[in-house]
Amino acid sequence: MADFFTFRAEFQKRANPENPLNDYNMQTLLGRGASGKVYKAVHKQNQQEVAIKIMDLHQHRKKELIVAEIDTLKLNRHENIVSFLDCYCPGHELWVVMEYLDGGCMTDLVRFVILNEAQMAAVCRECLKAIEFLHSRNIIHRDIKSDNVLLGTRGQIKLTDFGFCARLTSQVNQRRTQLGTPCWMAPEVIKRKPYKNEIDIWSFGIMVIEMVDGVPPYLMENCHKTYYYIETKGKPDIKNAHTLSPDQQDFIDQCLQVDITKRASAVQLLGHPFLMKSGSLDFLEEAITAARAARDKHFKINKTSS
Repeated sequence: MADFFTFRAEFQKRANPENPLNDYNMQTLLGRGASGKVYKAVHKQNQQEVAIKIMDLHQHRKKELIVAEIDTLKLNRHENIVSFLDCYCPGHELWVVMEYLDGGCMTDLVRFVILNEAQMAAVCRECLKAIEFLHSRNIIHRDIKSDNVLLGTRGQIKLTDFGFCARLTSQVNQRRTQLGTPCWMAPEVIKRKPYKNEIDIWSFGIMVIEMVDGVPPYLMENCHKTYYYIETKGKPDIKNAHTLSPDQQDFIDQCLQVDITKRASAVQLLGHPFLMKSGSLDFLEEAITAARAARDKHFKINKTSS
């Protein structure tokens, strides 16, 4: 229990002392994951829509990661990173208030809509801006995937969920902890080798494959098989590789180099010819609407058939 109270004291140093329910009207559940539940809420005074992640501190063994997440969000503002607004620590819970984006996560978009090359390049460009910003500050995200990219119907693309992030310092210039989501893990993480921010580039490359194929490689495999394939095969096959231009294929190849000395950095990728094909983000509103309609139809058919 000493561990709980020590970390609760750390959270309270960072937290708004008020009761969050005095400030916000809670609305719908947006999603749930390993770190907690996320709700849409509205500020009672200014009517601002926000997203609130609620975490049960008793259920988190690595509370230091939550402290790191809060500090990272508070201290690192960027147009392609979801904005931190406030946090509260009522009882044994932590409430983190963040910017709300009305388009949801990118997963629905890539699974239900086929993007053209210019649109994929535009999404990649915005994500890389956030990754390059983090890496310039010696921060590793450690969980880059479509679930952690949020979209707005006004053309916003923002990285979120910093629950696994880590900062490299002169004292700790590498990491070894096996964190992340299996399908997106870099080979060096699977092998428990020391790693730096190159792991985010591998995960980003897998996310580009998500855009091409609709799902990441090995999604239907269990963790052990996924680890085995990543460790032994390295760069995965792309089901729709025949649709790729040479520039896009090379872009993915630069991300998915098993040899980290050959893997491109975010800065290098931002100058890649593939990104020169980037279109505007005006397509997002229509694409988000189409993805939602296709998703709802998909789940309605599956519910009826079952």
